[in-house]
Amino acid sequence: MKRRVAISMFMALTLLLSACGNGNGNASTGGKENEGTEGSGGQAARAKISIMTPLHMAETPDAKIEQLIEEKLNVDLDIQWIPASTFPDRMSAAFATSSLTDIVNISITGANREAIRDGQFWDISSYIDQYENLKKLNPEVLNNTKVDGKLYALYQGRPLSRQGIIYRQDWAEQLGLSDPQNLDELYTMLEKFTNEDPDQNGQKDTVGLAERGDLVSGAFKTIASWNGTPNEWGVMDGKLAPAFMFPEYQETMEFFKKLRSNGYINSDFPVTSKTEQQNLIMNSKAGAYIGCMCDVQQLYTGLAQLQPDAQLEVFNQVKGPSGKFTVFSGPGFNHPYLFPKSAIKTEEKLKQVLAFMDGMMSPEIANMLYWGIENEHYTVVDGMAVPVKEQGKIDRDVKPYNTIEVGDSATNNRLEGKYDYAPMQKAQELFADNEAYVVPDPTLMLDSDTFTKHKDRLAQIITDATYNYMLGEMDEAGFNKAVERWKSEGGTQMIEEFNAAYEQNK
Repeated sequence: MKRRVAISMFMALTLLLSACGNGNGNASTGGKENEGTEGSGGQAARAKISIMTPLHMAETPDAKIEQLIEEKLNVDLDIQWIPASTFPDRMSAAFATSSLTDIVNISITGANREAIRDGQFWDISSYIDQYENLKKLNPEVLNNTKVDGKLYALYQGRPLSRQGIIYRQDWAEQLGLSDPQNLDELYTMLEKFTNEDPDQNGQKDTVGLAERGDLVSGAFKTIASWNGTPNEWGVMDGKLAPAFMFPEYQETMEFFKKLRSNGYINSDFPVTSKTEQQNLIMNSKAGAYIGCMCDVQQLYTGLAQLQPDAQLEVFNQVKGPSGKFTVFSGPGFNHPYLFPKSAIKTEEKLKQVLAFMDGMMSPEIANMLYWGIENEHYTVVDGMAVPVKEQGKIDRDVKPYNTIEVGDSATNNRLEGKYDYAPMQKAQELFADNEAYVVPDPTLMLDSDTFTKHKDRLAQIITDATYNYMLGEMDEAGFNKAVERWKSEGGTQMIEEFNAAYEQNK
């Protein structure tokens, strides 16, 4: 949205100070950074801020929240909502045509890391402490975003792990099942959800597990971590090695191959989208969903429209053969925000953009981005945000804005949530429980030139081989041959580079 509404300097400062609570004169949004040049009437024009961000919903959101942010922070926003499925391609095109926005929401790996090193993004290391809210960001998480020790990105905080299982509790109770305590019980649950007519309609028309084509955060990686597979890389004989070289990875492939050959999982899962995966649960065609437990509210809302009596449950501690529970960890952030020099030409403009990001961390704006508008999308009970029951309104009006939150509740002081839907409240508690059992990626802070330049191409070799194995189109010898190809095309070099960095950082 691009709107120009001239307001007096006094009113602008009053609104900003009220919104951000920053009266200390720092270079925050409450200061002068977001005042543009004076218009013909002697009034300050709003700073123009453009953002490119992925859209995970079917439609762009209502503009009401965007308008409020513009008013509160005295900016003129241009938010480019790009469907998540096409976001990488759109970003590549924007790179090629130098049409990036002031703030881009991209990963800091692969080609993007090369672009950072090539000087295409602003180094903000020396600026962040000048902003009252930005300097509250978690230094450990910021360290995880650094490239060669320099800070180029702000972040949206995330719990270290939100992984778990969401399953049909009403089906489980009817079949005499409870929370699966280990992989054998999980397999039994998926088998019975497929074979024992859990919906009691007299037809064999259900599958145990709904899965999608996602080896990064879906069911495969979650079950692999429950089975003891390292998180991307692990230590084998004292040296770092990629996870797919560990026997637990191949055991997980075998687990999925068995699920598919027996019909306990949607057979087309390698090409199934997340929307299609969720529809299998919402339409009562599948009984279990393994991934982010945060999805339980959305799944229930869709499911209850067709079957009001359906019940869902969440659970996290599915133990592997060792009897221990482990789950992979994320880096503690999502959606890194970078600042391209092709869009931000001057230091003055950079300070305007950082001041805007500082304002986005004020509790009022942070609540708006995460919970919506008080008394319209949520109410405050006992100091906590309680979402309204109309989940569709939240999904439509608020969810898209989650992707441009800066920090998290621990750093931006937005309200914690209190959910009427018990499984959603339980999911919040299980996120915290996961943190005691997470397995980090040991290469997260390590550098490999080969990884930076060829990560995606090499990963595709293993992704294709993994799916072909699970589909029964490749045997163990074929998978091992693919691993040898990965090694010969750069993988061996990547292993050597990561191990050299690993030894240096010991």
